[in-house]
Amino acid sequence: MIVFVPLMWGLCTDAQLLFHSLRIYIDMQRPTRRHFLVLGATLLAGCAGSQTSADDTTAEPASISSPTSSESSSQSTPAGSGRIEAVIPQASKPLPLPSTPEAIRNEARSGGPPKDGIPSIDDPHFITPAEVDFLAPGDPVFGVQHNGVTKAYPQNILVQHEIVNDTLGDVPATVTYCPLTGTAMGFRRGSTTFGVSGRLVNNNLIMYDRATETWWPQMLATGIPGPWEENPPTTSLSEFRVIWTTWDRWQQQHPDTAVLSTQTGHARNYNNDPYGSYNSREGYYTTDAAPLFEELNSDDRFPPKKVVMGVRTPAGAAAFVKDTIRSTGIVRGSIGDDSIIAVYDPRYDTAHAYANPDNRQFKYEGTEIIGIDGTAYSPDALPLNSLYIFDAMWFAWAGFYPETAVYEWGKLVWWTGLIYTQYVKHSYRAMLGWRSLFRIHASEH
Repeated sequence: MIVFVPLMWGLCTDAQLLFHSLRIYIDMQRPTRRHFLVLGATLLAGCAGSQTSADDTTAEPASISSPTSSESSSQSTPAGSGRIEAVIPQASKPLPLPSTPEAIRNEARSGGPPKDGIPSIDDPHFITPAEVDFLAPGDPVFGVQHNGVTKAYPQNILVQHEIVNDTLGDVPATVTYCPLTGTAMGFRRGSTTFGVSGRLVNNNLIMYDRATETWWPQMLATGIPGPWEENPPTTSLSEFRVIWTTWDRWQQQHPDTAVLSTQTGHARNYNNDPYGSYNSREGYYTTDAAPLFEELNSDDRFPPKKVVMGVRTPAGAAAFVKDTIRSTGIVRGSIGDDSIIAVYDPRYDTAHAYANPDNRQFKYEGTEIIGIDGTAYSPDALPLNSLYIFDAMWFAWAGFYPETAVYEWGKLVWWTGLIYTQYVKHSYRAMLGWRSLFRIHASEH
């Protein structure tokens, strides 16, 4: 440890990077919780100086007289200036929560840095692909096509900021990334901006909006009480799709894409991911690595960092193992009584999800989806209502949605010109503490 601390001190540009790097190192050494807390707090105090503690939930809310990292954003709204519905676009119905908002708030814990200690990017700058010299072909980027705008947000930038307050055409938008849960998600932000609260729940980023100071766990996308807003309405944010892909895949499909620049206004080493690497997968991101903090619900059906693609609606939640979608092309499932379908998109190595109430039949051929009448569709353009879907680490998804149905594997069987697929559907009842028998059922493609 005597050798490690000066090394990390030199590598990190601020207290946040030192703290996160130290947390991962200590986690690999598997010390006691007390060892971690005492050592981490001592070193962070030495690096951070007089910075406010992350546990200080009595901190003053952001305001014009108490500036935060969003001060330079012309679209920020002073704290307390309006109710949520008047400031931030909301979903038509709230998304499901694993428990009451108050109970979720009680599970929140410090992530280390204080409020805005991980600074959001509030004045993003973009460059052309020809100007990009900091991305390898296989490096992950978060791609957005929205309102006529195409942009790529590199993971190696967002890992050190987690939130980008941007504008897509004339739509104020926020692109978010939580490295601890492997989730990249987009939200319409209205007339305010979002910041990093310094708190986590189920290892997941808790954002806060700078208009009402409400807490928003990223994966839940639903407001919960916090120390700066004790009684927010239980509403969910309006989301837009963010595609987790690689730089070479995104650039091939969008050669004119705009790319978030490293000129963020913050001194950071964007060649250093304090958690590990996705290209190739190392450190915290390896499939079998343990979460940094305790999850809300433990579920060992899959390794902790196995990637699933999750779908949630007001009726519930379901997850598809990403490897399954790759291997089968089309996977059917359900949320409650509602049929859904997930289709693979090899252009980006992702999936798209749709509501399929009439159980319409499709088959997968090459890079296209073929309807029963022979019509060919792009994977992102089926004649169905699309559903929001996003990548997530298994432990995080199961922690928030313990009763989720998971579509794990498929076996293609040709029969009378149609594809039939057998799926193993897991059901899990965390409250009862038992796992039901596998249900094997056939679904028409």
